[in-house]
Amino acid sequence: MSKFDEKVALYEANAKELGLKIPADLLRKVTKGLGPSIYLADASLVSGGDAEEVARVKNNFLIKKLGLKDSAELDAAIAEALEKMGKSNRNKHRAIVYTLLVMKFKKESIYG
Repeated sequence: MSKFDEKVALYEANAKELGLKIPADLLRKVTKGLGPSIYLADASLVSGGDAEEVARVKNNFLIKKLGLKDSAELDAAIAEALEKMGKSNRNKHRAIVYTLLVMKFKKESIYG
């Protein structure tokens, strides 16, 4: 199994543990889109308590990648995704958070 496949399997298992219904093919595509950052301990996680990190998710992913307009709805969606991952969960995998956001805004077509 390749390192990429190992990461995807880890994310799938984590999503299942959390009771999240995420399509495996979409999770795989979002993970692929994250590139080598999935192999870096810090970059592969989202810190919900760090305002700069949340702003990065909003600006770099929701606005630039998904093409959404800046609004309070984006902040609420990020908070919702992080809540689904669990407040006490220290391993909020970026791939899962991003997949939840893609599903929330119905932007799966970007990963066609």
